[in-house]
Amino acid sequence: MIVQFGILLSFLAAGEFIVWLTGVNIPSSIIGMLLLTSALKGGIVKPYQIERLSNFLVHNLGFFFVPAGVGLMNCFGIISEQWLPILGASVGSTVIIIAVSGQVHSMVRRSLSRKQPLTQSGIAE
Repeated sequence: MIVQFGILLSFLAAGEFIVWLTGVNIPSSIIGMLLLTSALKGGIVKPYQIERLSNFLVHNLGFFFVPAGVGLMNCFGIISEQWLPILGASVGSTVIIIAVSGQVHSMVRRSLSRKQPLTQSGIAE
């Protein structure tokens, strides 16, 4: 498990290094995850090498939201004063995300249906 932790931590450190080196405004954890995904897809890292720790982290994911929840409770004064803009932004962004996702899905399905004729069961022959 320590080796698995080292593998994940090395990708996080690589993301930190890239952010430090380039000054890009992307969180280092996101860059590290993209590097890890690329390494998994490229076969550099095998899934069994990080599977046990990854499963542990996913099963305990709720625990990692506790600090954010506590921080949110500390901001109840601000939230109670600004609840209408927060609610409007949340509802508006949700509607926009659903609409854009639906449009992208439709475009991808149309583009795939032009490339590959489908049988009645939906599977190409």
